Amino acid sequence: MTASENFFKSRRAVGLWLLAVALVILGMITVGGLTRLTGSGLSITEWKPIMGALPPLNDAQWADAFAKYQRIPQYIVQNQGMSLDAFKGIFWWEWGHRLLGRLLGVVFFVPFLWFAAVGAIQRSEWPRMLLLFALGGLQGLIGWWMVSSGLEVRTSVSQYRLAILWIALEYLRGGESRGNARREFGFVALLYVQMLLGALVAGLHAGLIYNTWPDMNGGMFPEDPFFSAPWWINFFENPGLAQFDHRIGAYIVAGVAAFITVSSFKLSGYSKISGKAVGIITAFQIFLGVATLVIQAPQGLAALHQVTAALLLSAAVWHAYELRISAPARAG
Repeated sequence: MTASENFFKSRRAVGLWLLAVALVILGMITVGGLTRLTGSGLSITEWKPIMGALPPLNDAQWADAFAKYQRIPQYIVQNQGMSLDAFKGIFWWEWGHRLLGRLLGVVFFVPFLWFAAVGAIQRSEWPRMLLLFALGGLQGLIGWWMVSSGLEVRTSVSQYRLAILWIALEYLRGGESRGNARREFGFVALLYVQMLLGALVAGLHAGLIYNTWPDMNGGMFPEDPFFSAPWWINFFENPGLAQFDHRIGAYIVAGVAAFITVSSFKLSGYSKISGKAVGIITAFQIFLGVATLVIQAPQGLAALHQVTAALLLSAAVWHAYELRISAPARAG
């Protein structure tokens, strides 16, 4: 048996495959964010998992797709008079997002069958792999539910990516659970909440208001933060309050990330590297967040801000994993 044949039957190959799946998910996050920013999420009005993989191929099919779009509220209220060429512009964003979702299913399931057949994934590990596949399918169903309800694209953060990344590290790094990473797991949870707050900001177009920092147009708080009743609905529907919450979340993330980074200088090996990665990516993300706000959320910068958030979450998961498999006593 050649070295390459051995590699494709190894646990390391499984880990690299799962990292590739995570990269596809990162691509979906990026395109999904741009789909939301361009208001493209309702351009495809039907759910056809198989036949929908093909875009309109002639003028008649484009006319049919446009006619269906013209019957939904988004066109009637927001885009009345849109040209066919403009419709094609938003259509391709949503089609690309769905294509990545279909690609994700293939990229996951086909290699899984191979690795299971050759024994690289042991029979005892099949259930969690199938659970990952089911989670991916659930993501698609939730996405369609969001579209059919008129919310365009999902506003939550994919737990699927977290699970994929953690299992990939298990295959690549190995190691038994020996260390204590409760603080770092708390940081992962904090980042998850912060990304949810960021999704609310994007969904409410809250990045287009209060475009000053560190103040909010000269004040500490948004105007009338609780104008809607009941009061708690403002946390989900008031753009000014959503932006304020996201700002506060960013300050908390910065403080915890700084503590983790400073603490990592006492560590060694991959734990030290992953801790520094958390600090570097956090600093870059803060810069992007402020720039995106002050320049009023240009699409490219907003998309980069979203991608960096996913990278920061990945770095935090990596750091938590490294501490989990390290010795309980930290150096220094």
